Amino acid sequence: MNSSPQPPFSVSQSEYPFDSHWFERNGSFLHYLDEGQGLPVLMLHGTPAWSFLYRKVIKQLSGSCRSIVPDLPGFGFSDHPPDYDYTPQEHAEWVSALIDHLSLDSFILVVHDWGGPIGMSIAVSRPDQIAGLVITNTWSWRPDYPIWRIFSAIFSSGLGKYLILRRNILVGRMLPMMLTRSDVKTPEVLKAYRDPFPTPDSRIGLYAFPRALSTSDEWLDSIENNLHLLSDKPIELIIGKMDPFYPHEKIVAQWQKHFPRAAVDLVPDAGHFLEEESPENVVEAIRRIINRQAS
Repeated sequence: MNSSPQPPFSVSQSEYPFDSHWFERNGSFLHYLDEGQGLPVLMLHGTPAWSFLYRKVIKQLSGSCRSIVPDLPGFGFSDHPPDYDYTPQEHAEWVSALIDHLSLDSFILVVHDWGGPIGMSIAVSRPDQIAGLVITNTWSWRPDYPIWRIFSAIFSSGLGKYLILRRNILVGRMLPMMLTRSDVKTPEVLKAYRDPFPTPDSRIGLYAFPRALSTSDEWLDSIENNLHLLSDKPIELIIGKMDPFYPHEKIVAQWQKHFPRAAVDLVPDAGHFLEEESPENVVEAIRRIINRQAS
């Protein structure tokens, strides 16, 4: 077996004071965090993020559970596997393999952005292992919202490919715009989000997700058609209302159609990156599920 790699860039220890762990599969390494003891809580990021997104949640959960947070392939510290298309389906296969590698027989799943479809595809395939769900600013069905279809059309085009790969627009411009609170947009934090994507080749995974909004309908249908398998789980919806690209009223209604008993927490002063701007809401939801499992 190959020796474990070193992180390809450095992050402030005060912001991200965690030990790196590595899962090797088919000659490539997936980076993940594994902090604490107790009921596992698996947290999945989307784009253009990585495990850094959950650092405040992990710190606040210290002593409460076992926090497991992977970097999807091509994101964060993880490798860029050869012959990899960076589709959400391929990402789900990697996360599913990590779950088996860690022998996670029961875990709480926390999902955000594209981590939602990725995680929920895994959850509906193994519902007996799901101890609860925390759902933040994400979806798991055909994204038939005009703003998302427009976004996909623009960033799937030749111009969009240029803007993402050559100009790094998603991380350099859009991510700061979607962080609605100025106090979280420090140079140190913004650098941590930029550093995984220093070159056009490193940004292929960023380009793949906008395309997937218009090419994953059948896969998303298969997830939505099986969400009923999770309806008896403790489920917490936590939504940042200031998200400029997230029609929260429609999406919350869709989640509630599938999970009518889910608790709903609409956070008025948080945007898309809820884990950055209101981590305490996510932590409280996770703790509520942990307490239900313990009682």
